[in-house]
Amino acid sequence: MRSGIHPEYRSVVFRDAASGATFRTRSTIRTEQTIEVDGEVLPLAVVDISAASHPFWTGSRRVLDTAGRVERFEQRYGRRARPGRAEG
Repeated sequence: MRSGIHPEYRSVVFRDAASGATFRTRSTIRTEQTIEVDGEVLPLAVVDISAASHPFWTGSRRVLDTAGRVERFEQRYGRRARPGRAEG
């Protein structure tokens, strides 16, 4: 490999903004924030969502009532007939 062309690969702490969970991994991400973990000062990257707060991984998925949405839309705006098709 050529020297000087690759970003620095180092230990980084990621913090989930939604749950506050932190996890340490290695990355090339650049950040201005730092955090002290186990007596070591590491770069801190704040992420909006991770496995600690994602609805799929936490089991807190919401079921959407799509049938109700269609009925509300038709009630609000009415059902319009399309050319060449009988209204039904």
